[in-house]
Amino acid sequence: MHAAAYYRVSSKSQDLAMQRLAVERAAAARGDVIAGSYSEKMSARTISRPELDRLRAAARAGHVRRLYVYRLDRLARSGIRDTFEVVEELRRHGVELVSVSDGFSLDGPAAEVVLAVMAWAAKMERLAINERISAARERVESEGRKWGRPSRLDDDGTARARAMKAAGRSVREIAVALKVPKSITSGKAGGL
Repeated sequence: MHAAAYYRVSSKSQDLAMQRLAVERAAAARGDVIAGSYSEKMSARTISRPELDRLRAAARAGHVRRLYVYRLDRLARSGIRDTFEVVEELRRHGVELVSVSDGFSLDGPAAEVVLAVMAWAAKMERLAINERISAARERVESEGRKWGRPSRLDDDGTARARAMKAAGRSVREIAVALKVPKSITSGKAGGL
């Protein structure tokens, strides 16, 4: 059995370790060894993602026979159609899908209904997350504060960067001198 695993988190600050541990335990309990692993730190608002695309290609080539995911929403959070597209493609190429934490089997006569409900719930959760982020942004901005990450440069650092730029120093030289990424001094993020 060619067993593989797909892991996904939405942001770079999140960690895949919990998913890996749960999947490895479930695979071991079934006598499987995870031979291929696909992981990415990207939103599931679209099913066009590099590692998911690589996994789908491996399934089409017959390299995956059983795929473990932590939860179904790791594959897609963009609705029922996208979830069915991915799951049906995997099935068409002989891949058995195992969801470790959802608590249901993706086989049998009720599987389609369960898939549809889980896909709908995943999309609703994504929409709820977006609403919470939007509400938090409005609250922060209504309090007169800036939304987003705090600036890596304080007022003094910004003034120094502007002075160096006016003196003809390159973005790289400014970034090295201030010990910040080039993107901070390029004008895109720092407004220099």
